[in-house]
Formats: sequence, C-alpha cells, structure tokens
Amino acid sequence: MIIQQFYDKGLAHGSYALIRTGKMIVIDPARDPQPYYDFAAQHDADIVGVIETHPHADFVSSHLEIHQTTGAVIYASKLTGAEYPHETFDDGDVIQLNDIKLKSINTPGHSPDSICILVEDEDGKETALFTGDTLFVGDVGRPDLRESVGNITAKKEELAKQMYHSTRDKLMKLPHSVVVYPAHGPGSLCGKNMSPDLQSTIGRELRENYALQLMDELQFVKTLTTDQPFVPKYFGQDVEINKKGAPGFNDSIDAVLRIDSDAVLDNDVLIIDTRPKQDFRNGYLKGAFNLQDGDKFETWLGSIVGPDEQFYLIAADDVELDKMIKKAAKIGYEQNIKGALLAPSLATEKLPELDLTTFINHTENYTIVDVRNRNETEERLIFKSAVTIPLPELRERVGEIPTDKPIVVHCAAGYRSAAAVSIIKAAMSNATVYDLGEVVVEMAAQI
Repeated sequence: MIIQQFYDKGLAHGSYALIRTGKMIVIDPARDPQPYYDFAAQHDADIVGVIETHPHADFVSSHLEIHQTTGAVIYASKLTGAEYPHETFDDGDVIQLNDIKLKSINTPGHSPDSICILVEDEDGKETALFTGDTLFVGDVGRPDLRESVGNITAKKEELAKQMYHSTRDKLMKLPHSVVVYPAHGPGSLCGKNMSPDLQSTIGRELRENYALQLMDELQFVKTLTTDQPFVPKYFGQDVEINKKGAPGFNDSIDAVLRIDSDAVLDNDVLIIDTRPKQDFRNGYLKGAFNLQDGDKFETWLGSIVGPDEQFYLIAADDVELDKMIKKAAKIGYEQNIKGALLAPSLATEKLPELDLTTFINHTENYTIVDVRNRNETEERLIFKSAVTIPLPELRERVGEIPTDKPIVVHCAAGYRSAAAVSIIKAAMSNATVYDLGEVVVEMAAQI
C-alpha cells in the first residue's frame, strides 16, 4: 500500500493518493488534477475513485474533473447534497480496493456532512485515517463556516457539540497506532492551533491535542467557538462550487482573457497588481491594490475581493501572469478576472517613502494604522495610539481612518501593510499614506 501526500503550502492544503496493486484513490484533490495523473502514471496505477471528505470552503476541488477524465467514482456523504455524479459514502459503507478496505465514518463538527476515511490493511489492521477537516495535528476543524451555506446549515455551537461527540465517540476510540492524515496544516484558516507537522497518530493527538483533552461538552463548545481566525469572503462560494463540481482547470485557465498592457480598463472594475511592492510604488495605476505574489496570495485575494467582484489582474511578465491566474483558480477566482495584463506604461502613480528618523522622533504627528489580525493586536499593540483594522475588513472600514495627519500603515512582516497602503490610497486619493513595512519589529524596540 502506498500513501502519498500532496501539499500546497499556499493554502496549507494536504490531499492524498492511496495505491494498492495498480488501483488508486484520490482524497480531497486540489484544483489542478495533473499531479494525481502523473503519480498514477509513475506507479502504473488506474485512478478508480475520488473521495470528498466534505464540500471544502478554502479551495476548489477537482473531483468532478477527475471523474470526467478517468471515469473514477466520486464518493461523498449523502448529507453533502452533491450535484455531481457520485456514490454515497457514510457510516457502514466500505470501498474495497483490492485486498484493503476504506471505511467511512461520519464525523460532523467542522461541517454537518464531514466524513473521515479509515483504512484497513490486507491483514485486517486499522492503519490510517484520512481526517479531512475534522482532526488536524494539534487541532480540530473550526465549526463556524456552515451557518449559512451548503446543503445543510447549522449554528457554530451545534456543530461544536457534534465535534465533541465525533471526536469522543468515534475517533478517540481508534487504535493509538492509526496514522492521521489531515487535509490541512499550519497557516490554514480551517483551524486555529495547528502543529507544523503534516501527519500524526491517534495516540499522539490524545496526548497533545488541546481539543482532545478531558473536558465536558460545555467547556469544549466554549473553547472551540472562541478565538477562531477571520473568515475570508470566498469561503461560502467555494462550498457551493464544490457541492456542484468545478469546471476543468486548464479550460478555465485558457478562458481567462489576456489583454494588451495599454488597453483601456473599465473605471468601475478593481485592479489587482501582483508585482513586488517596490515595483508597485515606483509606478502603478490609480486605484490599484497591491497583492503581491507570495505564500498566501490566494487567501488574501479571496479575503479582500468579494466572490461576486470582477477584477483586472496585473503581473510583471507573462510567466508571472500565468502563475497568478492559476493561483486565482485554486479558489475559483479565475472566473472573476475581467482581463489579465502586464504592467501598463500608464502606470505612473507613485507612493512616497517614509522618513524613518522623522517618524521615530515624532510618531504623534502621524495616524498609525495597524492591519494585523485581531488576535495579534489583542496580544500586543506595537503603537498604543494605532487605529486597528484587520486587513480583511479594511475596504469596508477605511472611512474610520482620520485624514488630518499623514497615515503610516504597519503589519508584522510587510505583506499586509503593502496591500493596505494601496487600499487606503485608492479610497483616499488626497491622503498621504506611508508603508512602515517590515521595519516595524526593529522600530518597536527603539520607541
């Protein structure tokens, strides 16, 4: 038996291939199915099945495309309300993969329709558990993403109660040696306390996972519903896309309109400029947002731009442009791209550089905006007088920023502040806006 993890760092997403004697099943596949085809060919295996542990909120799955390309059967819980061809896979159901068995376990909690897949090897031993977004290394799935989307909706408190019983009545009773393969790792917004490790065992989770320690249901619900991270704007849409099945990856990429760099752009359409911040500062189109290429581009794109908003996508060169379109497609946003283009010659707007010495000596002369996440600002405010607005909320709350002084924006490492400066400037064209960027940590020691 071969188990292979495919890990997408940008979305902190883990998908899997399981092969037994020439037959392969894919679990929770990413948007681009090619890596699974390549892996199957490498091992001379046929893809015979695709299992969805639930309709994912944070990425678009290729389950329907894999089915259409290979004929593989899609398996999902009957509670999903799947609109694609599939076979239901719930408590008591078994997939026989030659001489091993894959058993479904209904584990509501992260979503009402979540399942885990328990693997029983050729000797009848329970050896592996694909946990989807139910159990992570050091955490369990957040319960607040299905209050208004999906085939079945539920309040977060009710889902937290279901998670309590899914873990206590089912997963925690499995042999300690069972290897845990989750759908997400650190950095995912589907949990709040994930370990850097990408796999574990039931025994280790019983010892180390805060959510599996001794507590009553009421305490568990309170713990699980408190201090969860923000919810990106695109999460609800992706649940619905995955419930229906997404169009083919390459076809969607090819359908994105490439336009000339000096084409006339519609004034009422957002512009997302993905170039490095210094290139952006040196010359950008008025009103553009600077969302640089980076490990979390997809998350920030789907947190700042709504699922119903169109946008132009700008990159430094053709290679970068293709890469950014593919990244947008991972969350289903390739269909939002009105046009993709290289940096125009008319990109002549500039952002000023901050005089650090003057700022350090006279911080009272500036309005300081802290765009870190709420848990970060609650833990420590670097500037006590700062206006705190998390980046995902900035477009809606930009009017709360006073404009009687020059504005200085900071985050922790510089990515979010670069985006925030461009958003503020787009909304307040007459304001002077500076990016403190990555120097904020060093500065804090001096102030």
